[in-house]
Amino acid sequence: MARLRDYYKSEVAPALMKKFNYKSPMQIPRFDKIVINVGTGDAKDNSKVIENVIEEVTMISGQKAVPTYAKKSVANFKLRQGMKIGVKVTLRGEKMYEFMDRLFNFSLPRVRDFKGINPNAFDGRGNYSLGLKEQLIFPEIEYDKIEKIRGMDIAFVTTAQTDEEARELLTLMGAPFAK
Repeated sequence: MARLRDYYKSEVAPALMKKFNYKSPMQIPRFDKIVINVGTGDAKDNSKVIENVIEEVTMISGQKAVPTYAKKSVANFKLRQGMKIGVKVTLRGEKMYEFMDRLFNFSLPRVRDFKGINPNAFDGRGNYSLGLKEQLIFPEIEYDKIEKIRGMDIAFVTTAQTDEEARELLTLMGAPFAK
């Protein structure tokens, strides 16, 4: 498997520099981090749920996931401040590029009726968010060993100043945008 970081340096960076007429190589957008987040609403009733989700996200990302806690109490949801309500992991460096490669080339094509990811899910500052409905698209997850199908949010944080730059960066890295 070719290293995505090397591909970025050899193919992507020069193409971005040429397209956007950057004066300095430091202006070229690059990936800062990828954040994977899983919210679990049923974790307030059963504390074992968080442990299982941590295990699944750790297998998917290749890095230990950490629980997230409620910031406020919400009586309607029977939620108290400080309760574990989700799991997140932040990927940087080589693990970030490995995860991106597996997501774009192996996992997303496994989605049923996949036509591409939404090209409009940018935040206006060059970051991209992607929501998945189930964790089964990752080859690391075995169908028989999961207790419940859960979705997840994946945020690609870049140093790009505009959405156009970030879209071009993701496209050059192999993101399968819908036409």
